[in-house]
Amino acid sequence: MTRLDIRPVSPILGAEVRGVQLADGVDDDTFAAVHAAFLRHGVLFLKDQAEPMSEATQTAFGRRFGPLHIHPAAPGSGDGDAIFVIHTHRESKIANGNGWHSDVSCETEPPMATMLQIRRLPAGGGGDTLFADMEAAYAVLSADDRTFLEGLSALHTSEHIYRGRYEDRGVDDSGRTFPSAVHPVVRTHPETGRPSIFVNRAFTTELVGLEEAHEAEAAQVLRRLLAHCELPEFQIRQRWDLNDVALWDNRRLQHYALWDYWPDERIGHRVTVFGDRPRFDPTAARPTDSSIRIRTEPIRPRPAASSD
Repeated sequence: MTRLDIRPVSPILGAEVRGVQLADGVDDDTFAAVHAAFLRHGVLFLKDQAEPMSEATQTAFGRRFGPLHIHPAAPGSGDGDAIFVIHTHRESKIANGNGWHSDVSCETEPPMATMLQIRRLPAGGGGDTLFADMEAAYAVLSADDRTFLEGLSALHTSEHIYRGRYEDRGVDDSGRTFPSAVHPVVRTHPETGRPSIFVNRAFTTELVGLEEAHEAEAAQVLRRLLAHCELPEFQIRQRWDLNDVALWDNRRLQHYALWDYWPDERIGHRVTVFGDRPRFDPTAARPTDSSIRIRTEPIRPRPAASSD
């Protein structure tokens, strides 16, 4: 077994991993250690990679976690489109991931994990990725807000994001229907049993379960919840080196890829792993405390002002 050097990035989430060259393949014991660290830290940054993985090696490593997910909108490259090429340059209309999101949360069964290897860095720097831990975002809530959110679901849609998004890469989506799904606002991690908030600014368009509330009031609750999820206390920032690999858990995290490097070019190869349908288990253990000490604003609707 390869001896891994695993160093936490913060007390909340993330770890840097050294001591394994993914391009050479991974034995069972090393994979077990990587998988355990992945569940513990939420996102791993596998550093000091001497060379990029081949498409076959990257997809084989992804399949150690489960069947691979095919993106519903974007073109791929090789191996049945399991490899999604992230390529942003001077002529790009958009940059993939440039906003807070959990990958393809609009699917009925969203991806459980994503693995990205950077193959070209912007010449002038930039292109960092932010990650935010939704387990921590849940843990700091008041008991009343937890109970309130555990009774709600949310609509995740993608038409507004995907329609026409990849025209410059030869995708004709004129006859395509893009996915949407309703998921619980609080989901229970299927492997760890830990709860987390499962909404994001990119895909979540509406809360379900607030039928008695005024439409504007329901929209305000969603805005407050999204703002809470994006607090910097839940975040870390990854500065990439060439050939770095990031492996993150979409069931627990959101991320945001900064596009601060135009007109420079950035290229990565991404694999996503098929996930399960989000569920909330009310019998699972709740966090009893949080290492984060911040004052949070209430999420639930505020009482109407008295007319007396």
